[in-house]
Amino acid sequence: MSEICKNWSTWLKKTRFAYMDEVQIQQTLNWLLSVRNQVLGLADIKDGLKVADFGCGSGLLGFGVLEKFEDRVELIFSDKFQDCLDECQKILSNTECKSNVKFLQSDLADIKLENGYLDRAMTRSVLVHIKEKQPVFDELYRVLKDGGIYASFEPIISQNTRYYELVDSDNISCYNEFKNAEKEFMENPLDPLVNFTAESLDKNMENSGFSDVKVNLQKVKSEYVAHKDAILNWFITPPAPDQKTMKERFLAYFDEKKVDNFINEVVLNLKDKMIKIESNVALIKAVK
Repeated sequence: MSEICKNWSTWLKKTRFAYMDEVQIQQTLNWLLSVRNQVLGLADIKDGLKVADFGCGSGLLGFGVLEKFEDRVELIFSDKFQDCLDECQKILSNTECKSNVKFLQSDLADIKLENGYLDRAMTRSVLVHIKEKQPVFDELYRVLKDGGIYASFEPIISQNTRYYELVDSDNISCYNEFKNAEKEFMENPLDPLVNFTAESLDKNMENSGFSDVKVNLQKVKSEYVAHKDAILNWFITPPAPDQKTMKERFLAYFDEKKVDNFINEVVLNLKDKMIKIESNVALIKAVK
């Protein structure tokens, strides 16, 4: 493992993955690295190009670029949230690879770059946090050069395994009420997490002017032991700084006592049991 990748993974273990056991951490890291390698493969990066990791978060894609190309490309870490850029800067400060790297605080619907500046644009699990997708693709198209490539990984959360599918309905009070609530908010057209499909993303990119659009939908199956702390984190950890937690989503339907009781029942029903999750993801490549 390179110095860059080691610093990045160490940071994740101490922060975002702190509640996980070693098996879950390793499974998650392996999955993230697989995602990174697939997106970088689609991006087809070469020496001398200008590349941006938009919505960089912890810098999965960007640090993957640096690990392979070091200072032979111009790399931009870009995110709407300054704290994400600060964390990437901290990770980078512990390496010797600092040249040709820029940090850009910018909204994806209004990218602070000139027309045709980039050769490659990449995102990973970013569109799930943006309500209106079309303006984002319009901006990505604008900042790319002719022949430039957009590459991305996006979870199609609306088609993932639901909580009500994991539990035994006989062990959950008011099971049907919570099932109906979850179905409703997981199909909400105003919720950026679930208001799109692989087909709608394909259409968005075509509308922006991209050619040779490829959206490859994949089903990812995982199996692991659900520990108590991990289950609780499903409900209290927001998917993004400006998104509601699962608990908050249920609170729109029920009072807190009822929701807390539901969460406790889910924990009792699933803790220390092997569970199977199916997730749907889209790998995307589009050429300007």
